[in-house]
Amino acid sequence: MNAQQRIIVGCMRLSQKSPEEAFRFLDHAMEHGCRFFDHADIYGQGQCEELFGEWLSPSRREQIFLQTKCGIVPGKMYDCSKEYILQAVDRSLERLRTDHLDRLLLHRPDALLEPEEVAEAFDQLEQSGKVLEFGVSNFNAMQLSLLQSALKQKIACNQLQFSAAHTVLVTSGMENNMKTPGAVSRDGYTLDYCRLHKIQVQAWSPLQYGMIEGSFLTNPDFAALNKTIAKIAERYNTSPAAIAIGWILRHPAKMQVVCGTMNPDHLEEMLLAQDIHLTREEWYEIYLSGGNILP
Repeated sequence: MNAQQRIIVGCMRLSQKSPEEAFRFLDHAMEHGCRFFDHADIYGQGQCEELFGEWLSPSRREQIFLQTKCGIVPGKMYDCSKEYILQAVDRSLERLRTDHLDRLLLHRPDALLEPEEVAEAFDQLEQSGKVLEFGVSNFNAMQLSLLQSALKQKIACNQLQFSAAHTVLVTSGMENNMKTPGAVSRDGYTLDYCRLHKIQVQAWSPLQYGMIEGSFLTNPDFAALNKTIAKIAERYNTSPAAIAIGWILRHPAKMQVVCGTMNPDHLEEMLLAQDIHLTREEWYEIYLSGGNILP
């Protein structure tokens, strides 16, 4: 049930808070209905999982869906070998103080990934009860297909960057067969592949542009986009953040959104997006104000 929540609490910045602040934020998230929490072993060099584990009581564990990622060795390499996956899961379980993960994601596609080896790791983790479901992050359509060919388990999700200021997932399809810059398929039509194969898309950095270079909200480089979002926010009597998140939720892929804020008030704003259903005209108005075109 918790796996279907549209808003996921991303814990990448949890270690930037003191333990007391982190615990208050997590309590606040729970009080406002959040039950899906996303981690990665590299977040805070493991400190984010450690903090979460200190907060996670047995009663809380029963109420939440816990997801983490592995496969990045910071500044060195990507590693999706069987040995690394198994070791990474054991380390995450120890830090999180739990006996199982609801879902494990491969964080980035490893150029040396061997699907059969990953399959062995997933089988072992499933049989031991350490991991219940498996997914990926930042994989394109062919990488998904190749990995799935060796797995007994269905790939449950793919975590991908998507926002009103980072529209790669939809732009190439909209400008199909054109000579425009946006027509270039930079992701291999991954969104369509995920929809076709019922792989849940999780949008990361929903308020960011570039490689987490900062929020586009209030950024003067995105003046037109912000003006449009502010106008629509006023119409719905809500915040620009809620409209920006609502823009993602409006897509028929029924994406989930990984919200990385550690600010309780900002989290509440984002949760309001679940009650907003933008019109088709409003969705396209935001899309175009972000600098995209309709051929």
